[in-house]
Amino acid sequence: MSQAFVKNDADIPEEPVERQPSGRPNYVTPAGLALLETRIKELAELRAGLLAAKKPGEQGSLPLRQAEIDLRYYETQFKRAILVDHRGLEAADVRFGAAVRVRESDGAEREFFIVGEDEADPAANRINWASPLASALLGAKTGAAVTFSRKNEEVKLEILSVAYPERPQATPSAKTVQE
Repeated sequence: MSQAFVKNDADIPEEPVERQPSGRPNYVTPAGLALLETRIKELAELRAGLLAAKKPGEQGSLPLRQAEIDLRYYETQFKRAILVDHRGLEAADVRFGAAVRVRESDGAEREFFIVGEDEADPAANRINWASPLASALLGAKTGAAVTFSRKNEEVKLEILSVAYPERPQATPSAKTVQE
């Protein structure tokens, strides 16, 4: 068979991946706002270095195009950021920014931090405020039992404690919401 009629994926250049905002409000903790600022700075520096290395007349490389797309995403997220600062709040109910200690039905205890979408890191128990788990926890009080679906099963959690830990200060350049 002639190679003229065979599609070879190696011949097709990769395209950069464009992240899309969720469309929900972009609530951020002070640490999340600092994270956005840091990411913007890193991407701007990366973009500048890649532009400097680009030869005249050369099209943008995949890393350069990806850096530009990522930079636009994070700049947009920063502009949309709504800072929610509950550091040191003394409240028994779960709100954005809370550290929530729970006990699962098997007796295992875990702690989750409810954060913004760009600072979520499930491996570090930092969960997006709009996730099913966070949605089940938000508004509940210490001692309450909540249920949420995980992998087609109902999981029951008892809320053991709710705290609002101190976090590093972030630049107050986004809109601020305080309760």
